Amino acid sequence: MDSGSEHVFDVAVIGLGSVGAGVVREAALRGLTVVALDRGDVAGGTSSNSSKLIHGGVRYLEQGEIGLVFESVSERRALRHMAPHLVKPLPFLFPIYPESPHRLGKIRLGLWVYDALALFRSPGLHRGFSRKSLAEIEPTLRSEGLRGAAMYYDCATDDARLTLESALVGVDLGAEVRTYHSVEQVREAGGIFEVETRCVHSGVTTTVCARTVVHATGPWTDRSLGVFMEGQASGDVATMRKRLRTTRGSHVVVSREKLPLNHAVLCFHPRDKRVMFALPWGEHSYLGTTDTDDGADPTEVRASGEDVAYLLEAANDYFPGAHLSSGDVISTWSGLRPLAAPAEIVGGAEPVEGQESAVSREHTVEIDPSGVVTVYGGKLTTFRLMAKQVVDEVLRVGAPRGVGLRGVGSRVRTSKRSRRMARDGLKLPGGAGWEDMGGRGGVCDRVLALGEGTLDERTAFHLVDTYGVSSQELAKRCAADPELAAPLVEGRPEVWAQVDWAVERELAQSVSDVMVRRTQLFYRAEDQGLGVVQAVAERMATVLDWDRDRVAREVRGYGSVVARSRAWKQDC
Repeated sequence: MDSGSEHVFDVAVIGLGSVGAGVVREAALRGLTVVALDRGDVAGGTSSNSSKLIHGGVRYLEQGEIGLVFESVSERRALRHMAPHLVKPLPFLFPIYPESPHRLGKIRLGLWVYDALALFRSPGLHRGFSRKSLAEIEPTLRSEGLRGAAMYYDCATDDARLTLESALVGVDLGAEVRTYHSVEQVREAGGIFEVETRCVHSGVTTTVCARTVVHATGPWTDRSLGVFMEGQASGDVATMRKRLRTTRGSHVVVSREKLPLNHAVLCFHPRDKRVMFALPWGEHSYLGTTDTDDGADPTEVRASGEDVAYLLEAANDYFPGAHLSSGDVISTWSGLRPLAAPAEIVGGAEPVEGQESAVSREHTVEIDPSGVVTVYGGKLTTFRLMAKQVVDEVLRVGAPRGVGLRGVGSRVRTSKRSRRMARDGLKLPGGAGWEDMGGRGGVCDRVLALGEGTLDERTAFHLVDTYGVSSQELAKRCAADPELAAPLVEGRPEVWAQVDWAVERELAQSVSDVMVRRTQLFYRAEDQGLGVVQAVAERMATVLDWDRDRVAREVRGYGSVVARSRAWKQDC
């Protein structure tokens, strides 16, 4: 065993979902030395399997969670500033029919409250639409019985990339990020934690030493506490108190030609009146989400045949001309929401079926007697605030324990990028200078110029929408080597330069990292990228020094990921 004990970090972060990555960023910005560990990729779990929205949560108003809504709309504004290239305003239509659970007047009143909680700084203030005007702006929406609609604004995002870029800020400031390192055990003695880890690929074990441990494993929270803190002197861990109620959120992707949406549409499912959305997504549309109790291993969660049928049923009710069927589904994804368990479940009662959507999206930060800081609950929209509160607790509990965090009060190490982030309001890498360059259109013009004729406009916009201002660097690579501008899949805008960039600059360590979370070919290509996966693995092998056996394992591994997304067909 390589102990690695000669170096002691201020903070060891376990889990690199949105909150863990946010903690890496926040702690590094405050000058703490950080090491972060995850058994898989950055955003490999729920944080790349959300509904891909940054939203205040209109429906939480009905549940009386005014504080959560205020918190969420405030964070929506903060994230729009922090990542303008990734957090993009999206208009939502709220159509009203005779069977709708609310009348239009009540909805308009609720949206006034929604705008007021955002201090009237939403991407756009809500407005009403008549049935006639709706036929013009959203012509495929069911007209029968339609009484009107309200439009309000939230934001769409690339959840995986938002998480990744947060982690990359920390890396730029000196944090160590070790993906594919599972945590086997955490021991504490004399104010120092020893975190025993094992490399998933090589099996080599190492021990990382840190003054504080942050546990942010999302839907794995109950499982991981029971494994790596086993035997610790903690009453909570010893009694294995249940912290989570995990619910499955499934989504399906179809071609935008089959479901041509101009706006996101809020729908009430015709059977149970649960809220779901139909959302435009570039050349595709997607439907989501379900909300079903699921205690499965988060690595095995998938959409069921019932989930797919449920979502298609609602889509066909609201858009009857679409005639969507199972054959129109290009891909699916599912994630487990790590919701803080209600008091009755903590006490041992079984969750009540049908009440999943009523479970609060509030988050919890706990410190156990040994000093481990655990965070769970919440939602993607509030990840930055959660991370800030966690680091506040790290600094608060450090002094009483006599840890003496070295980063407290120290000056943050600077680099060209970190100085630029400070000038630009601590934006994520792809957002630094976004407004100065003229936003999406201005950056795209720069990319086309830097590409020197190797990129067409569609590809340039794809790169800008994915990488923000960093897309300029990919354009330069394409100009230097035009083969990098070739499409990964014929007829699609993803290019080979993205594979090299993912490995060299974005911590990608597996084919699935590239196909699912760096390029999204998994969701968007008609064959989910299976036709190019061998070539991608071989390209990665030249950079990561893989042998033929590793290449074969990577190809099979990605095939398994695709198979899981299609396993719902076996249920039908």
